[in-house]
Amino acid sequence: MAVAKILAASVVGLEALPIEVEADISSGLPAFNMVGLPDKAVEESKERVRAAIKNSSAKMADRRLTVNLAPADLPKSGPAFDLAIAVGILAASEQIPTFLNSHENLFLGELSLDGKLRRISGILPMALMAKKSSIQKIYLPESNLAEAELVAGLDLYPVSSLKQLIYHLKMEKQISKIKSAGKLTLDKDELYDFDMAYIAGQEQAKRALEVAAAGAHNVLMSGPPGSGKTLLARAMPSIMPKMTPEESLEITKIYSVAGILPYDSPLISSRPFRSPHHTASNISLVGGGAHPRPGEVTLAHKGVLFLDELPEFGRAVLEALRQPLEDRIITISRALGTLQFPAHFTLVAAMNPCPCGYLNDPKRQCVCGPSQIMHYQKKISGPLVDRIDIHIEIPAVKLEKLTSEKVSEESAKIRKRVESARDRQRTRFSDLKILTNSEMKVQDIKKFCQLDEKSQNLLKNAAMQLNLSARAYHRVLKLARTIADLENSTQIHPQHLAEALQYRPKDQNMY
Repeated sequence: MAVAKILAASVVGLEALPIEVEADISSGLPAFNMVGLPDKAVEESKERVRAAIKNSSAKMADRRLTVNLAPADLPKSGPAFDLAIAVGILAASEQIPTFLNSHENLFLGELSLDGKLRRISGILPMALMAKKSSIQKIYLPESNLAEAELVAGLDLYPVSSLKQLIYHLKMEKQISKIKSAGKLTLDKDELYDFDMAYIAGQEQAKRALEVAAAGAHNVLMSGPPGSGKTLLARAMPSIMPKMTPEESLEITKIYSVAGILPYDSPLISSRPFRSPHHTASNISLVGGGAHPRPGEVTLAHKGVLFLDELPEFGRAVLEALRQPLEDRIITISRALGTLQFPAHFTLVAAMNPCPCGYLNDPKRQCVCGPSQIMHYQKKISGPLVDRIDIHIEIPAVKLEKLTSEKVSEESAKIRKRVESARDRQRTRFSDLKILTNSEMKVQDIKKFCQLDEKSQNLLKNAAMQLNLSARAYHRVLKLARTIADLENSTQIHPQHLAEALQYRPKDQNMY
């Protein structure tokens, strides 16, 4: 009996790496040893594999069995190695042909005790890795087939059970091969659950969200309960540009690793909208864990991260947003290494002006004391507020607006203007590694946000009166550039700056 070497894969961060599963059977008392830094889920595969082999009309080796997962210094996690381990044991015990000891076959899947194959997470990055490494054949669970088909040029073998695979490898009953086409079909007429047309009033807020969508700017809405903040936020994806196939594949990869890819629709074709509860922990928001997984900021990549009741989130949780808001990535450092996850999201946050929600409301009296109001508002730090481009107050909707049968401008029309503005930005930044105005660095701002003398004087006066920080000063310029793009203007004019300045906090001492 020889050492069998079977190829599997492991996901580290958002990328997959090839893992060589070595199985050796030697003389000695019956034992099953597994080495190569396996975690608890991998360690427990010994019992799953043993039962699956027994229930698949095969024989489990009754001598000393050693399975090594190489490279040995890389921590292994998850149940995706089950199938490769089982095939390695069968090959080492010569129950299936040993010609499988090649790097042309990739075996992926979790085994149940009766030998059936279960769905696993991370198939898409594994398939991308296989294509990059010239691995032609992939044996995988049937339920993961649609996901793997997103990568073109692979020979896919959907396996329902270990017994079926044994028959195939012994050339007794073949599994039909499927050649992946890699077609990324996006919905041309996407339907949204929320549309701007059915939100009564709030024209100023809709305009602010249009500007935010056009330049990927962050938004903070403040207003009394029931004024429509949540409804406006949920309608935000409907006015954002439709996704490109590249963006769709990137987001699908993230959801695949997170294990939340829809079973019936493996391709994510609409922009993500994530709305974590205010009790969310630091790790759930930014990602992490012993084996780091993407958090909400990464799941919202290329979409919207909505934080309702912003001051109710933990202070440490909110401060963790500083890096992704600035760098568009989140860096997670652990003893085992450092990983980076993409976090290019648009933050839409909502809050009440005070604990009861009715501060400065013309019809309802606020019952909060000054110290309560200050304590509530100070929960959001100044540096975090400084990273938010648009601050908008959402007043209560008037009754005549609610009862009016007049329908507002629908999201599709707003989205066309947003897409036109994004096209202008794409052309402007064609030689740079950025896509939107919000991503501009200081040198880009100096190049693309030049002001005439009148505009310069306006901005200088405003900066002095509002006591703008350097970051806020540059964010006003980026916002004005987006407003000019929406009007198809190559130059930033005073009216563009004036509107951008209107989106700064009205009370600079509020936070």
